[in-house]
Amino acid sequence: MRNGGTIFVSTFTVVLLLAAGCSSGGSNTPPEKQQERGPVAKLSITPADGTKKVAPDTGIGVKVTDGKVTKVTVADAKGNEVSGSAGADGTWRPRWPLKPSTAYTVSAQATGTDGKQVTAQAKFTTLKPKRVLETSMSPANGEKVGVGMPVQLRLSQPVTEQNDRAAVERSLEVQMSKPVEGAWSWVSNREVMFRPREYWPAGEKVTVVAHLSGLRAGRNLWGTKDHNLTFTVGPEHITKIRNSTHQAVVRKNGKVVKTIPISLGKPGDESYSGIMIAQEKAADVLMDSATIGRPGEYYAHTKWNVRMTYSGTYFHAAPWSTDAQGSRNVTHGCVNASSANARWFYKFTQLGDIIEIRGTKRKLQFGNGPTPWAKSWEEWVAGSALNKSINA
Repeated sequence: MRNGGTIFVSTFTVVLLLAAGCSSGGSNTPPEKQQERGPVAKLSITPADGTKKVAPDTGIGVKVTDGKVTKVTVADAKGNEVSGSAGADGTWRPRWPLKPSTAYTVSAQATGTDGKQVTAQAKFTTLKPKRVLETSMSPANGEKVGVGMPVQLRLSQPVTEQNDRAAVERSLEVQMSKPVEGAWSWVSNREVMFRPREYWPAGEKVTVVAHLSGLRAGRNLWGTKDHNLTFTVGPEHITKIRNSTHQAVVRKNGKVVKTIPISLGKPGDESYSGIMIAQEKAADVLMDSATIGRPGEYYAHTKWNVRMTYSGTYFHAAPWSTDAQGSRNVTHGCVNASSANARWFYKFTQLGDIIEIRGTKRKLQFGNGPTPWAKSWEEWVAGSALNKSINA
């Protein structure tokens, strides 16, 4: 059984008995010929016919003695077949867990050493979960994103045990048009995130399939729905901001397309240094210092906002600080630019674009937004329950 569990259930056996001809003289087949045919094949299926409340991650056992299994079909009541294959021990198992609260029919066929065909069938029903694991994923399905965009899988219930986290990771399938090395890493008990080792190649197409239906993620906790999304990676946009120059240098596919004078956080309100991504865009945002426990310091609507952290770091228009832009820091931690430059940056930016700030005294903390690039690759892989990458 998958995930290391064990279930003992009753089995049923279908035995195909050789029909014996009747005559006044007994069998027409000499005893020595009957023995040459060999034993009759015996098929067994687990879970047994009529079994209820089967755990969805229970493998479907189809075994034969004195013969060879030739065909196995597993389907729900609507006729949807389950993908699977026979393992090294000859036991057939589904590729992914079965769906909860679902009736299944297993039909098996084998050929005995006597050359005769044997068939068997079993019907069973999977359990109804006591607790349900619901999920959401980003980026949005069909979205075009920047080269730094991670895949976020958010969970409705905490997953704390290492083996349960490993089961979640094993259920996540990442398909890429240009395969690159990447890994999942746990951000918290309720979120696991995928990033490539380096930035995504421009033009990459990524499909993520979360095979969560039937996934056991904890005690009496089961996923009930699969989840999938596809996104594409747009041109490589990388903006590098240096505290020493008070300039933002914007590159597209490696070429400088614009240099923007900026102002960063003043002493005591330094901007974060680190590699961030454009995580949200809004043409208008109300900036209120009361939301950070400092009422009265500022209260204003800002235009052309590109958000970089959960804590409220934005690249935005600040017409009141144009005299400082390019020369000194006067902000409360945001990146200030002129209205014209901020509007250009807003329109240019894709969600997931890289924005890197260097030279301040305040370091970006992992988890302050989707911040996968705040960790080294070694640190990132260490956050995987499987402790490994894919496409390495």
